[in-house]
Amino acid sequence: MAGRGGSERPQRVESGPAAGPLPVLADGADGVDGAEPGVLELLGDPSLAEVHLASRPESASTARRLTVEVLRTWGLAAYGETVELLVSELVGNAVRHTGARGFGIRLRRRRGWIRVEVRDPSRALPCLLPVRELDISGRGLFLVDHLSDRWGVDLQPRGKTTWFELRVQDRG
Repeated sequence: MAGRGGSERPQRVESGPAAGPLPVLADGADGVDGAEPGVLELLGDPSLAEVHLASRPESASTARRLTVEVLRTWGLAAYGETVELLVSELVGNAVRHTGARGFGIRLRRRRGWIRVEVRDPSRALPCLLPVRELDISGRGLFLVDHLSDRWGVDLQPRGKTTWFELRVQDRG
């Protein structure tokens, strides 16, 4: 996988249950200069439908970029840092703890709220652990719990959806 500014170019892959997860998008391939398509055009818009990504650590970067682009289109870029951090935590849990080949990400908006959902095929529930000062891991759900206004897990017939919500100031 190419690093930041690498030359690897992602290709559009049809998503859907039979298609499997989409590839990780290489950093620097977001099309900001207009020469190439942006991340939403390449992988899909998670505010319109769930976007499937490969279950690899590098996918956290792609999920963050998708999320930031959606927030920008919604006029809510000011919430980007918090949402990026929380997305990283949910994606990290899906990648590290489920053993799945892929996961899905979805963003929803309603008046005064945004919701981010990460769906994976495991029905194992995440566990909010007590965090001590010197702990070097296990802080993911602690951060989600403290930085989001609400969070939870919805069991599905096949897997679960872990989500968080933030109150946002809608433009008047």
